Amino acid sequence: MIFETPAHAQAAGGAAAAGGTAALIGFLPYLAIFAIFYFLIIRPQQQRVKQHRAMVDAVKKGDDVVTGGGILGKAVRVTDSEVEVEAGPGVKFRVLKATLADVKPRGVPAAANDGAQDSKD
Repeated sequence: MIFETPAHAQAAGGAAAAGGTAALIGFLPYLAIFAIFYFLIIRPQQQRVKQHRAMVDAVKKGDDVVTGGGILGKAVRVTDSEVEVEAGPGVKFRVLKATLADVKPRGVPAAANDGAQDSKD
């Protein structure tokens, strides 16, 4: 180049050798962002999925269940992949285990505020 100074031309040779280090330093922020996303988002989600799968696999006859559609009922019959749910007297239906949103084992007490009525009239 016409306007290139000798000092700049000499520095260009040394910069080529340090280019690998500069590329590594430039990549570090992306690596840090991925690590933050992994520990704050990905890993907790994987743990929740694992807990939900264990809860659904442990469902047994007599447990209170909530389906993904929000239907409350009692597990009447449990197979490997399906649960027969009784939603009311004489109302039974089969659902896939994977669609259960919540399982409350028999004998678990309700929360303290369940069934409490508001006295503000």
